[in-house]
Amino acid sequence: MYRIDLNSDLGESFGRYTLGLDDQIIPLVSSANIACGQHAGDPVVMRKTVGMAKDAGIAIGAHPGYPDLQGFGRRDMHLSPDEAYSYMLYQIGALQAFCSAQGVQLAHVKPHGQLYNHAAIDSELAAALAQAVRDVDPKLVLVGLANSALVDEGRKLGLVTAEEFFADRNYTDEGRLVSRNDPAALIRDEEHAIERVKNAIREGAVLSVTGKLVDLHPDTLCVHGDSPSALAFVSRIRQELEQDDIAIKAVGAE
Repeated sequence: MYRIDLNSDLGESFGRYTLGLDDQIIPLVSSANIACGQHAGDPVVMRKTVGMAKDAGIAIGAHPGYPDLQGFGRRDMHLSPDEAYSYMLYQIGALQAFCSAQGVQLAHVKPHGQLYNHAAIDSELAAALAQAVRDVDPKLVLVGLANSALVDEGRKLGLVTAEEFFADRNYTDEGRLVSRNDPAALIRDEEHAIERVKNAIREGAVLSVTGKLVDLHPDTLCVHGDSPSALAFVSRIRQELEQDDIAIKAVGAE
């Protein structure tokens, strides 16, 4: 039987700013990537989101990003590998504390936004991020873009890695995500997106934005749920996968 982890980026509200439909998304996914207060989130939101994920029995992961609340972690910051290591360590440790306080294990780490994108192609940066994960806990799963430098560097350090596929994003011929500045970045046709997901899981391949076949073998599928329409999309993806006997389980779960 085929299986896939269904993950979502959550806990991205902070202060008086509210983003996302976390309470409605959490029952639909198998893993939560929780913002750690640098690109989004704050201590109160982190604690609350860990609690909701614990109650739902889903895997909890840290979602560290560039220290850029105003830019939501999507702007280039050009941190040195040493700086990136420190910010990574800081954020993972913060979420790990909230997990420990509530008696649950931190299961994985998935970098956010431009930090994630840069680590996909920059081996030196990727190595620094992977080292930070290993130094916190070598049992943590490192989540990265399928076929990326981050996945490669994590494996070199002996980490369990999870190759990620995005349900609603187009890919370049090189297997990277099409930039959000490009009108073709997002896939808005639900039928098309769902078929791409199924093909990626079953065939290990996806068509790029130009029609080239790109090999990838996803372990985890990212679904975004920060709008009412996205919520319906996540619900439908889960239903379609289950109808096709594709099991939805967190990476490493029995």
